Amino acid sequence: MRRVNGTVLVVVALLATVGALAFPVWSYADRSGTGQANLAASTVPTRWGPLSAADRDLLVKVRLAGLWELPAGQQALERAPSEAIKAAGDHLVVGHTDLDRRARETAAKLGVELPNQPNEQQQGWLRELTAASGRDYEVKFANLLRNAHGKVFGAIAQVRHTTRNTLIRQLASDANQTVLDHITMLEATGLVDFDALANEAAGAATASPTGPPPPGPGAPASPTPAEPTRSDLSFTSRPSTEPLPGDQETSGTSGMPGMPGMPGAIHTERP
Repeated sequence: MRRVNGTVLVVVALLATVGALAFPVWSYADRSGTGQANLAASTVPTRWGPLSAADRDLLVKVRLAGLWELPAGQQALERAPSEAIKAAGDHLVVGHTDLDRRARETAAKLGVELPNQPNEQQQGWLRELTAASGRDYEVKFANLLRNAHGKVFGAIAQVRHTTRNTLIRQLASDANQTVLDHITMLEATGLVDFDALANEAAGAATASPTGPPPPGPGAPASPTPAEPTRSDLSFTSRPSTEPLPGDQETSGTSGMPGMPGMPGAIHTERP
């Protein structure tokens, strides 16, 4: 009996080996449930290139942002006691009016349905702003809007990096500039709680942080400049004229980056 069982095991092992040789393992990229398979399943062809679920999600995010941030900006122009908050509100209204038009035009070409009202969370933010007043209103405005812009900023960058659709790529480029402008204006109010932003992001992170160790005693060694190794080359582009953070002292709203008419401003003109 033991000899028979041993023979059966050998035969089974041989059959398994032959099966593995005759039918090679299929490509991992083609297996159901992988990222590549999900991308292929959610993507549709268009004359401007493949349109993925992430592309369509960006269209919806841009539309939703305008549906609550534009009225929030208008409210700031009407109610805010400080010029810094009013300036931020001005940029929100102008930027999202233009960006919403671009999103609607893009969605119409690609056949993507867009929402017509903010989601529940965004409606709650608007109610929270409406119920506030004075200093409390300004602090809520600066931090609610800055947090929302910071979160969508990463989503825009990811779609800009991966999209294969030319219309979505252009919309992402436009949205990236508009969102950065709004972030700059909101931070120029001096009311953004950066500790709260960092702690919220840290609480949602799943990976361990990476980077160099904390600074030790004494000044670190000066790094080698990143410069061209040849002096006979000619260049047509020019470096940024923006001052480095901390290079300029600020007092109140004077000289703050991002304020209309001030150095460093990223100002969107009214259409």
